[in-house]
Amino acid sequence: MASNSITRFRSLTKPTRQTLIQSHRHFSSILNPDSTTPLTSKQKSRAALSLLKSEKNPERIIDICRAASLTPDTHLDRVAFSLAISKLTELNYYEGIRNFVDELFKTRPDLKTERFVSNAIVYFGQAGLLNDAHQLFDKMPQLGVGRNVRSLNALLFSCVAAKEYDEVKRVYLDFPGKYGVEMNVDSYNTVIKAFCESGSVSSCYSVTAEMVRKKCRPNATTFGLMIAGFYKEGKFDDVGRVLEMMKKHDVHIGIGTYNIRIQSLCKLKRTVEAKALLDGMQSRGMKPNAVTYSHLIHGFCREGKLNEAKELFKKTINGGFKPESECYFTLAHYLCKSGDFEAALDVCKKSMEKDWFPNFSTMKLLVEGLANGSKVDEAKEVIETMKNKFPNKVDVWNEVEEKLPK
Repeated sequence: MASNSITRFRSLTKPTRQTLIQSHRHFSSILNPDSTTPLTSKQKSRAALSLLKSEKNPERIIDICRAASLTPDTHLDRVAFSLAISKLTELNYYEGIRNFVDELFKTRPDLKTERFVSNAIVYFGQAGLLNDAHQLFDKMPQLGVGRNVRSLNALLFSCVAAKEYDEVKRVYLDFPGKYGVEMNVDSYNTVIKAFCESGSVSSCYSVTAEMVRKKCRPNATTFGLMIAGFYKEGKFDDVGRVLEMMKKHDVHIGIGTYNIRIQSLCKLKRTVEAKALLDGMQSRGMKPNAVTYSHLIHGFCREGKLNEAKELFKKTINGGFKPESECYFTLAHYLCKSGDFEAALDVCKKSMEKDWFPNFSTMKLLVEGLANGSKVDEAKEVIETMKNKFPNKVDVWNEVEEKLPK
C-alpha cells in the first residue's frame, strides 16, 4: 500500500508534489497543535471528527479535512466527510463545497476511484447541489472511472437526500437503459424509499412487481420501508398486505419488522397498540430487543404516559438490554418536563456512568428543578460533574449555579 502511494506521488508533476508537501506541512499542526509526534491515519480521523463537531468557520472546516487526508475507505472518514458537508451546507458555503471537491480530484489522485466519486455524488445531494451530482456522474469517464450500479445508486440516493423525488423517478426510469447499468436490490430500495417519503407509497407495488420480473428478490428492507410508509399514510390494510407479500416471497418476519411496526405506531401516538403488538409478539415466542423498548419508551413519553415509560425503562435495564444513549436522553428530558426530577436524576446518573451526557437544556432543567425542590446539594453535584466533563462550558454553568436558591 505504501509503495503504491509513493508511486502515485512520484507520478505527479513537480509543482503538484510541492503543493502537496507544503499543504501537509501547513495543515498538519491543525490536528495536533500541542505535539510534534506524527499522528496515525486513525488518530487524524478521530481528531478531525472531534474538531469538526464544534467548528463554525467554513474555511477551517475544509482545512481540517485537508489536514486529515480523509479517504472513503474507512467508516470514520466517511462520517467526517459527511459531517463537514452538513456543516458547510448549514453555513450556505456551496461554492466552497464545489471548490473543495474539485480540489480533491486535482490534488489527490488516490481519490480518483469509483468509490470516492460515488460518495462525492451523495455529498452533493446532501448539500442540495443536485446539478453538481449529475455533472459529476456525467464526467466519470473523464476521471477515468467507469459507471456501474454503485454510482447509479449514489445518484439515486443523492436525489433522495436532496428531496428531489421527481428526479429519483426520472433517474430510475431512464438511466439504467441509457447507461447500460442493471439495477440491484439497493437501487430498488432507494426508489421505494423515495416513494414512501413523498407520500406515494402505493407506487411501491409496481416497483416490487418490476423487481420480480427482473429476477431481483425483494428483501426485508424493501418491505420494511413499505410498511413504515403505509403506516405514515394511515393505510393499515396495506400493512397486512405487505406482510402477506413477505410470506409469499419467503422473507422472514423478524424482530426488525416488528420494530418498524412498533415505531410507526408510536409515531402516530398509538403506543398502546404498539405495546399490544409487543405482547402478541412475545406470546409467539419472539424476543424483543433494546430497540423495541426504546421505541415504546419514546412513544409513551411523547404521549405523557411517563409511568409506563419508567416501568419499561426499568424492565429494559433489568432484562440485561443495553438501550442507546437517545433512550436515556429522551426519558430524562420528559421526566424533567413533567417535574419528576428525582427519577430524571436517576436516569441521568445511569446515562453519565456510560459517558453519555444529555444536552445542556435538559441538564439545566434538571438542576433548576432539583434546587427548587430543596435538593440544592444534588443540583450542585450535577453542575460540578458537567463542569468537569465540559471545561469550555464552566462559565455557563457558573451562571446557572449563581441563580440557584441559597
